[in-house]
Amino acid sequence: MNRLKLVVVAAAIFSATSALADELAVTVYNSNLGVISETRQLEFSKGTGRLAFRDVPSQIDAASVRFEVVDQNRQVSILEQNYAYDLVSPDQLFSKYIDNRVELVDKQGGVYSGTLLAYSGGAVTLMQEAGKVKIVSMGEVVETNFPSLPEGLITRPTLFWNYSSDFSGKASCRVGYQTSGLNWAAEYVGLLDQKETNLDLSGWASINNTSGRTYPEARLKLIAGDIHRAAPPMRKGYADFEVAAMATAPAGFEEKAFFEYHMYTLPRSATLANNETKQISLFEPASTAVKKVYYYRPSHGSSDVQVVVEFVNSAQAGLGMPLPAGRVRLFKADDDGSLILLGEDQIKHTPKDEEMALTVGTAFDIKAEERLVNQSQISKKVEEREFEIELRNRKAEAVTVKVEKQLWGFWEITQSTHEYKKKDASTVTFEVPVKAEDTTTVRFTVRFTNR
Repeated sequence: MNRLKLVVVAAAIFSATSALADELAVTVYNSNLGVISETRQLEFSKGTGRLAFRDVPSQIDAASVRFEVVDQNRQVSILEQNYAYDLVSPDQLFSKYIDNRVELVDKQGGVYSGTLLAYSGGAVTLMQEAGKVKIVSMGEVVETNFPSLPEGLITRPTLFWNYSSDFSGKASCRVGYQTSGLNWAAEYVGLLDQKETNLDLSGWASINNTSGRTYPEARLKLIAGDIHRAAPPMRKGYADFEVAAMATAPAGFEEKAFFEYHMYTLPRSATLANNETKQISLFEPASTAVKKVYYYRPSHGSSDVQVVVEFVNSAQAGLGMPLPAGRVRLFKADDDGSLILLGEDQIKHTPKDEEMALTVGTAFDIKAEERLVNQSQISKKVEEREFEIELRNRKAEAVTVKVEKQLWGFWEITQSTHEYKKKDASTVTFEVPVKAEDTTTVRFTVRFTNR
């Protein structure tokens, strides 16, 4: 590995702060957005000066920064702000030192010095004092010496402020800003009982931090809801993140309505490390009655029958809480107690008292088939089509299959072997009982009118 040695580092010409915040609050949204509020002790000189505000995330939205001095008897105005993110790295050092003198040391202790002409392809091109051009493979280099740190390179993302102050000394200051790279989603785990009529549901808040900063001992708030945002600029790529252990403290989030959203506040401080996923209990496990329903939605020759678990998110049924958008994993215990994954589904933000449906998977022993058995033109504007839907139940128990058929234009059903309901302007539904190891066929005629 190449070792970069800085012989001389230029002295700073501004005051800097990298102290930990006295107070730190992090609010995370479900849209790759975080809002950071922190209070720090900053030192100013009376008159105009320049200050470096360090330890900010690399994905900060510098245009969102808000600054105020806590002590109302002191005044500081920010005259100019610059966000520097050109961080020190071997590639950056080499690129900054083109046309400048550098020194390389190889594995045998040989020293190569000269003007850096190029750095690419794993090799360095030097113009030596004698005028010779030498190419040195970086695979042989163990040490690179640069005379100084090039201007403009910094060790971590920093806000540089030009300010005007009416005092000299330290002051407590509040700084707030937005950053990308913070996101959260709800993760639910549901356990069906043996009769498949009851569901135990628990929820976790899964929080991802790839913002480029660690937030130690922060007050954590989560916002559930879809806020409107202006079109964002192009973002940097996301880094891979490690998964932290689930938080196991008994106290989860405290939920309340906030504006037109729902807010979840953790009643204790938490650390969000950079490149980490943290999971914290969202609410205490709850139990609710459910119903297993089979759905067949004929389209493009599909024969699959979907298995759906339906329930109402109500207090009467056992829930009755706002459920943020997220993934639901559904399990059922085998006879020996081992958990078997039945399927997964995504839910949207769901308020209390709303009906919910989780698509679990495809029924193995129930198949269906739709056929167009007759088509006739009654007039120039009227057409009739006769459909046949065959439902085959290979299970050892009777089932009821709910058929949802999409229609189009102006239509009416003129004949049907089974009762039906008009769900909406383009959907008709049939609830069809099918005996064990039996087949049932639904036949109906639809008249379409072209007005």
